[in-house]
Amino acid sequence: MRVLLSTYGSRGDVEPLVELAVQLRELGAEVRVCAPPDEDFVELLARVGLPLVPIGRPMRTMVRPSSAAEAGRRVTEFAAQFDAVAAAAEGCDALLATGLAHFASRSVAEKLSIPYVYATFCSFLLPTPHQAPPAMLLPGQSLPVEVTDNRALWDLNAQLFNTLHGEALNAHRVSVGLPPVDSVRDFVLTDRPWLASDPTLDPWQETSELDVVHTGAWILPDERPLPADLVAFLDAGAAPVFVGLGSTRRVSADVARVAIEAVRAQGHRVLVGRGWADLALIDDRDDCFMVGEVNQQALFGRVAAVVHHGGAGTTTTAARAGAPQVVVPQAADQPYWAGRVADLGVGATVDGPLPTVESLSAALGTALTPETRARARAVAGAIRTDGAVVAAKLLLDVVSGAVGGAAGGARPPVSA
Repeated sequence: MRVLLSTYGSRGDVEPLVELAVQLRELGAEVRVCAPPDEDFVELLARVGLPLVPIGRPMRTMVRPSSAAEAGRRVTEFAAQFDAVAAAAEGCDALLATGLAHFASRSVAEKLSIPYVYATFCSFLLPTPHQAPPAMLLPGQSLPVEVTDNRALWDLNAQLFNTLHGEALNAHRVSVGLPPVDSVRDFVLTDRPWLASDPTLDPWQETSELDVVHTGAWILPDERPLPADLVAFLDAGAAPVFVGLGSTRRVSADVARVAIEAVRAQGHRVLVGRGWADLALIDDRDDCFMVGEVNQQALFGRVAAVVHHGGAGTTTTAARAGAPQVVVPQAADQPYWAGRVADLGVGATVDGPLPTVESLSAALGTALTPETRARARAVAGAIRTDGAVVAAKLLLDVVSGAVGGAAGGARPPVSA
């Protein structure tokens, strides 16, 4: 039994897929993984003994589209991954895609007539009357403020998908012998998407708009020891505040200074995660330490708080560790996660992407209270760790034909 897992995105898109691959392999499946050819992702897959099938350009070279024309060109590029994904899918019994891999992957599954599943790591893109859609798809673009009904807003959201992506997507589909689609958003999401997020952190209310399978988050265990020099810094004083922006790349050079000064204003030491933004220390004082790629699952249990960008993976890892959080959202789903952190009482948020020393210090003041830490520890006990196991079993049910699976949105039994 062979399964292709395909993704195009940052570490938050790749790492969960690696855990799903591990669980599928445990169940006896042969697994292939398509992902961007970034060195980080090659090493991540090598840790579990899987090769990476490279697709597209390295994710570190990608920037957010700044216009509708650029968005169309980007979709053309994503759709052009079709040949590489099709080659990897040859002989496979099912295809599951996440991130921005859907433009090519769903067409490949359709062309090969194999079951297809689309999974997302956050509910913010899933149409529901219980919340409004994301405010923007491009910088400077927003939904009209005079429209307040959520269903009407989601209708406008669907129209925006067609406007931005329809022409490029359909041109490619026709070029490979597939019919054009009427709704790009429906094409992307399918009629039964999987939601691979923790139900406590990202609850989903049933709706007639979509038949969502909520599996729980796909969390790859990290057994790597912390570096000796980092352990020495942690042991040398009170728990520091961790500051990092994960896979965010283009940020103001002032972010590190603001964060370090804000943490110092709260009387704490600072641990700076370099990340893809290449954050750096601002002086040589011994209350600060720089760290590169590291086991955050182990680290976050030893910090006073985590200041981060609000990626799904970082939010979940900090929540599992019981660490209070301050979210400085940069883009995409990050404002959603910032809102969830505040709503759950496990931390605070500031207006991104560049807060002031004063606003970040105030948010840290909230996060560092005993009440917030107690709440963070309580929520930590509710986080599930079996999401990838659930998803792996469901995907193999699709392959075995427990319920008729089709390339347009496979239908596994709902046991999640």
